Amino acid sequence: MAYMLIAVINDLSKCHEVLQAWEEAGVSGATILESTGLARIKAAARDDLPLIPSLRDLLTSHEFHHRTIFTVVEDEADLERIAEVTQRVVGDFSKPDTGLMFAVPATKVWGLKKLDRAGRQK
Repeated sequence: MAYMLIAVINDLSKCHEVLQAWEEAGVSGATILESTGLARIKAAARDDLPLIPSLRDLLTSHEFHHRTIFTVVEDEADLERIAEVTQRVVGDFSKPDTGLMFAVPATKVWGLKKLDRAGRQK
């Protein structure tokens, strides 16, 4: 069964290293989103915002952002390997300000390309 693996990385400086580790572990593609969480917005409440701020007003500071990276992997062995290399780069997700990682079953997948360890399509 295929899985979608989602990793929210709080430390922006580790994003490139996570992507490189994923590629070396056989991930054929990933999507990266700039994202922010409710706790970060609440923690950065500012008194200089308009009465009804837009999201742009709330996110004007670089400190709010983290990255959400997701990919679909072919089976549970791939999932475990990629989760392991992610934690090697990011650290223990149970520690504060590390991020979050989770997987969900992907019951149907179109366009999934499998790479061998050398990065060649199988």
